[in-house]
Amino acid sequence: MVLGTRRVFFAVAAGLLLVACQPGSAAAATVTVYKDPSCGCCSGWVEHLKAAGFTTAIVETTDRTALQSRLKLSPGMGSCHTAQVEQYLIEGHVPASDIQRLLKERPDARGLVVPGMPLGSPGMEMPNGARQPYDVLLVKVDGTTTVFSHHP
Repeated sequence: MVLGTRRVFFAVAAGLLLVACQPGSAAAATVTVYKDPSCGCCSGWVEHLKAAGFTTAIVETTDRTALQSRLKLSPGMGSCHTAQVEQYLIEGHVPASDIQRLLKERPDARGLVVPGMPLGSPGMEMPNGARQPYDVLLVKVDGTTTVFSHHP
């Protein structure tokens, strides 16, 4: 009976190790979110990330200007919260599925942005279901952007 228990223990331990070592998995990634303490849509976006399996660390701040400057966020690309996951910048209401894809594909880029605050994006859901189409932009190393995904 002891031998069987050891096999189960080692099988479970090996399985947990494999899951923990999966590159780019949401469970392995902590998203650090810099947000205004009174912003409800930012809190909604954080809840969206948690529901998708991300661990979050919240930094309450009323001034993200220095952080956005350090991350070289281009003018006009800003939103109401800034985040970092691994080496990537995440600005605005980027869906968790796009962050997961970013971490899986690992492009040579600065990160993802959703400029503004599009209705219906994560954290910006409307009670009446109103939505507006928006693009998630990939910010390349040189600061230029391309469409990473489109959300109708």
